[in-house]
Amino acid sequence: MIPASSNLRGAASASLAVMFFALVDSSIKFLSDTYALHQVVLIRSLVALALFLILIMPFYGGWQVFRTKRLALHILRGACVVFANLTFFLGLAEIPLADGVAIFFVSPLIITVMSVLFLRETVGPWRWTAVGLGLAGVLVMVRPGTTAFQSAALLPLAAAFGYAMLSVLTRKIGTTESAATMSAYIQIVFIAVCAVSGLILGDGAFAGSTRPALDFLFRAWPALDAVDWWLFLLIGAGSCFGGFLISQAYRLGEANFVAPFEYVAMPISVVTGFLVFGDLPDLLGWFGITLIIGAGLLQLWRETVNARRLAADAPTLRRG
Repeated sequence: MIPASSNLRGAASASLAVMFFALVDSSIKFLSDTYALHQVVLIRSLVALALFLILIMPFYGGWQVFRTKRLALHILRGACVVFANLTFFLGLAEIPLADGVAIFFVSPLIITVMSVLFLRETVGPWRWTAVGLGLAGVLVMVRPGTTAFQSAALLPLAAAFGYAMLSVLTRKIGTTESAATMSAYIQIVFIAVCAVSGLILGDGAFAGSTRPALDFLFRAWPALDAVDWWLFLLIGAGSCFGGFLISQAYRLGEANFVAPFEYVAMPISVVTGFLVFGDLPDLLGWFGITLIIGAGLLQLWRETVNARRLAADAPTLRRG
């Protein structure tokens, strides 16, 4: 049983991580009208890696943090998180911040399905109900077949699938690899992918689309405006510290206690979307958000009940 003080530190770490991620999301959406996606993410990752090397790596064994016998899995994890980030940020170029965050929050439900398919875990009726509610919430948000449908709304959904696969891989690799090692390799994969993307797309040869998401992807790399440098530094710092804090949150506290604090992102995104971009969800949007968040909380409640039941049965099992 994890002490209450550790759970509280984990919850505080998760809340701070979410605030950093909210800063990153809103800042990248703000820059999506001016810079190319791979340019923004490359600079963000270079800043994040530099901060990691200076402020975090010395406390985790120095250069030993890069030693691993599971390089292929690190690269695969990195590819999943790169896919999740890039599709999410592309979606934010066209849809409101709150809508993108809400759709992305279906990822815990996708993890449930993947845990059955790939990890052979057993899922009961309550968690399947949560999956159904979450799917209904996504349909309400995306609204396929109606005039309100935006294909860009599918991008955060794709991001949720990428994040879910990342989580499944983390369960496999997390028993032997430290959070610092996993964080370091993710930044390295980001830098490699975005550098190659810049070489292929950075001249703007494929630019010219009227779609904001496609323009964000194919735009030529402009010179950085001096006033934007501080924003790039904030994005890099937010990515570095947010990634580290969310790893710490689940290292310090119980997952079923810590996870609900990630939903702090939802009210933050609503407020930020309104204050910075003038966006607010409509009535159907609020209904979809409620279904998705409610489904996630239902699943977390059920996992808490199951964890308590297992803890209560453990002494009996040991005596048997």
